[in-house]
Amino acid sequence: MNIRFLETFLWVARLRSFSSAADKLCTTQAAVSNRIATLERDLGVRLFERDLRNVSLTPAGERALAQAETIVQLAADLRLGIGDPHRLRGRVSIGVIDTIVYAWLPQLMEQGYAAHPDVDLDLTVDTSLAVARLLMDRQVDLALIAGPVLAPGYRNIELCSYECIWAAAPRLGLHGRRLTLEDLTAYPVFAFSRGSQPHQNVLKLIEAAGLDPHAVRILNSNSLATITRLVRDGMGVAVFPEVVMREMRERGELVQLDVEARLPRLHLHAVYREEPGSTLPQLIARMAAEIAAGEDKPPGAAPHRE
Repeated sequence: MNIRFLETFLWVARLRSFSSAADKLCTTQAAVSNRIATLERDLGVRLFERDLRNVSLTPAGERALAQAETIVQLAADLRLGIGDPHRLRGRVSIGVIDTIVYAWLPQLMEQGYAAHPDVDLDLTVDTSLAVARLLMDRQVDLALIAGPVLAPGYRNIELCSYECIWAAAPRLGLHGRRLTLEDLTAYPVFAFSRGSQPHQNVLKLIEAAGLDPHAVRILNSNSLATITRLVRDGMGVAVFPEVVMREMRERGELVQLDVEARLPRLHLHAVYREEPGSTLPQLIARMAAEIAAGEDKPPGAAPHRE
């Protein structure tokens, strides 16, 4: 029995679509249909009910699902356990947030290709909330986000945490003295995307300080590049993970502000689905954890330089 055909069966069952399974497996819908037809002939049963809108498992398909998952997982474990790791092949779709892009994503890509040259890494950069949705919709295989994802069937691996700090352009003249939140209300506050951890933390600080939330102009963007550009140009103050502004601080483009209201650290996780076929996402997640471990420094530690 062809393991690839069983893998195709699993993806059609998960995605409920021949075309979506074809996209996932980087093949054609005709190839997927042929694999399923061959598997059905080999097993002597009909695995799927098909109509114009839906694909669903038959009772025989439901019974075959668990056994197919076990066989595919055992085959993957066998390849991983006794095979040459450099011969692993496939494609891993990774959803990642800007903070990791600024920190150690280049190192992960470099080590990933060096360790597994036949594995392609596809990147999608977005907010943690958006990437988590992509993971749950099976649009990405691995999420590197400010997590975790608290849902059944998902594995969360702690990566690292970063101090979050207040920053501004030197031209605003806010550095070198102790500031309160009220001192910042004269300026727009850039706090990442609405609903993100930094955004929620800023709202909590404003509430705890007893300030009128309407008196603080909070501006949101899901683009860290956009925020850093506007803040460097003196358009307001911002909340950044410390790692994001290291180089800009060294170049004198941004300064760290001494604000009484301290921000919680940003905790990052690698998240993937625990299921047959998750070998590659698991390997990349572990690699990310090893790289990120060197980044998890307490406040006041020497800046990391690549």
